[in-house]
Amino acid sequence: MTNDLLPDTAPDEETGEGWYVDARCTNCDVARQLAPDVIIESNGRAEVTRQPRNDAEARQLAAAAFACHTRSIRHGARPLTPDLDPFPLALDDTVQLCGHNSRQTAGANAFLLRRGAGTTMMIDTPRWSEQLAARYEASGPITDVLLTHRDHAAHGRRYADRFGARLWIHEGDLDAAPDADRVLRGTDPVEIGPGVTVYPLPGHTRGSVLYLADERYCFSGDSFYWSRTTGDLEVAASVTWYSIVELAASLARTAPELRFEWVLPGHGDRKRLPAADMSRRLTRLAARTAELRPQPVDFTAVRW
Repeated sequence: MTNDLLPDTAPDEETGEGWYVDARCTNCDVARQLAPDVIIESNGRAEVTRQPRNDAEARQLAAAAFACHTRSIRHGARPLTPDLDPFPLALDDTVQLCGHNSRQTAGANAFLLRRGAGTTMMIDTPRWSEQLAARYEASGPITDVLLTHRDHAAHGRRYADRFGARLWIHEGDLDAAPDADRVLRGTDPVEIGPGVTVYPLPGHTRGSVLYLADERYCFSGDSFYWSRTTGDLEVAASVTWYSIVELAASLARTAPELRFEWVLPGHGDRKRLPAADMSRRLTRLAARTAELRPQPVDFTAVRW
């Protein structure tokens, strides 16, 4: 990235100078995950607090712009060109963040999980385009598209068909992907590939699941996430469509079986900690969730 995206001016949506966030922002938190040094939450939306001071911060803003599902992160004087697109963005040597979040999944994050023999699994889906599909497939064949629940199913069939991959969903949310190739059933964990196990976790939706890979990566969908506000694992109690009581039961049943270092949710932040620390935090989360009671859906109450 060049210094062309390092303006000296303050952000100003009206004058079109520098970086800013426009009024379409839905406060999904993705921008703050990717550009924590320069984007904050203010008045229920993301806001560029200052212009980038170096190339690293300019790269953060470009990543946030390419991920934003409403295309709300903009530079008033200079266009975003394809060479500035960092996605898929490596989190380590096994997992990549897809970026290009979709309005049809409420801006959820999606991931690529590298497996043996150069193959890859996609967990949930970014927005659909043929160009993006080719980009994600560039490093090798994608064999499976794993949906964590109904809210993230919008582009599953299209990506699976493009890749010649199997599409997975739980029976509880099957109406969101009725032509899925593999249907998960019940509440028992199932190994779906070498080192990859699915754990049904009804609660956020009836058919919510999480995918555990290599006892290291937990793709938790919308069942739980890392909150920067509390510095801990949390559930989005105010955005639980099916049953917070069922989610508590799911966590109580599943927490003792899970061991992972990375929590990789659809909504909410990512975090890597030692597995023993994650295990303790998940046990405490299960206990806290058991004390919760149903409440009206309120997106503004989520503590990112």
